[in-house]
Amino acid sequence: MNSYTRLFILYLLTFCCSIAYAQKEDLALKHIDANTTAYAEAAMQIWNFAELGYQEYKSSALLQKTLKEAGFTITTGVAGMPTAFIAEYGSGKPVIGILGEYDALPGLSQAVVPEEKPIEAGEPGHGCGHHLFGVGSAAAAIAVAEWLTKTKTTGTIRYYGTPAEEGGGGKTYMVKAGMFDDVDAVLHWHPSNNNSANASSSLANKSAKFRFYGTSAHAAGAPWFGRSALDGVESMNYMVNMMREHIPVESRIHYVITEGGKAPNVVPAFAEVFYYCRHPDMDMVKQNFEWIVKAAEGAAMGTQTRMEYEVIHGLYNVKPNETLSKVMNRNLNLIGGYEYNDEERAFAEKLQETLIAPSNLANTNAVMPYRVEEDGIGGSTDVGDVSWVVPTAGMRAATWVPGTSGHSWQAVAAGGTSIGTKGMIVAAKTMALTAIDLYKDPSIIKAAKEELLRRRGPDFKYTPLTGDREPPLDYRN
Repeated sequence: MNSYTRLFILYLLTFCCSIAYAQKEDLALKHIDANTTAYAEAAMQIWNFAELGYQEYKSSALLQKTLKEAGFTITTGVAGMPTAFIAEYGSGKPVIGILGEYDALPGLSQAVVPEEKPIEAGEPGHGCGHHLFGVGSAAAAIAVAEWLTKTKTTGTIRYYGTPAEEGGGGKTYMVKAGMFDDVDAVLHWHPSNNNSANASSSLANKSAKFRFYGTSAHAAGAPWFGRSALDGVESMNYMVNMMREHIPVESRIHYVITEGGKAPNVVPAFAEVFYYCRHPDMDMVKQNFEWIVKAAEGAAMGTQTRMEYEVIHGLYNVKPNETLSKVMNRNLNLIGGYEYNDEERAFAEKLQETLIAPSNLANTNAVMPYRVEEDGIGGSTDVGDVSWVVPTAGMRAATWVPGTSGHSWQAVAAGGTSIGTKGMIVAAKTMALTAIDLYKDPSIIKAAKEELLRRRGPDFKYTPLTGDREPPLDYRN
């Protein structure tokens, strides 16, 4: 056999292996296609459950059942959280984690119609699309599990069922418990109004409930006997609002008064305000939060009330990983977006009439240009804590009508339609292909780990912003 013949045979074998791998990857995508209806139904079940953080018992159970039926081993109630779980398939390294969320938001009940119409006023709704997040991630994990089996590839796919992302910080307790210590890479996604896979950060965030205790009295007959806890809250808020002038412009501070008294003619003996304090840099969050505490202490002194506060959650800013994000972006471009059918387009056009800044409906069929965003903007997420201990990459999929803001009734409405599930399938396929790339090419994981070490510095040690507190299982009560 001459050298040309050997080269030709080597080329042919390489080509055939590439075709075989491609076919196997197609099988992973075909699994998702074949089960799209089932995954859409599961997502809608969780949409209807609309359970708040740490109360997602039915949602968590449904996801566990779905993964268990696909052959995953389930560990429930992890890290002291009854609705948290881990589902695992395969064995050995590498270990690839996929994150899933499933909590709803308070006060966002909404019917599947393009005008504001609560199903039950004041009740929760999936305004951040976590019903899609949880199921889409499960679909990706199951597709990868099938690929591992059919290709006889060594490795572990691990689904993290993470409760209470909306203010409860479930993932931070998993990180604290060491549940990501053996993971090589983590993938996640989030519902959005476009398709993108950027190497982007987020805002670090620390929250607390400030509780003021005063003395009740008749507000007309003997107000001098009373000390108003509500005065304490309002004095605190006034000082914090003056504080805004003197902190970095990137800071974000917002609050809601959760308790302010029961009747105008009774001096309130108890009042509570719930604060979020954010900034792209965790150190600045700590500084601003300490100032907020000083304002609360001063307010208590000035109103002769007593104040105590409870830290509810604390989140790191996301540490972007370009190595993984480029792989995710490549696969998102390979999968692409989706087109509306006539019914979806009619719904979207009607809903856009209610938006402040509607965008081109064609955005659902496009992928946004890849960007690197070192400084956090927008919201916060407990994915941030995960991203500091293991290389992490995420993407967004167009599950909402372009121009829709998260945490809105419009997001709830679109998320309850096939618009939402089409975006979910885009995310599931993209994450499945990305995980498969990591199993096939360990050098990607090696480079991603080196990038994480470089970005966070050699002396990094994870310390949760929540301190030693246990999960705030009752924070939504």
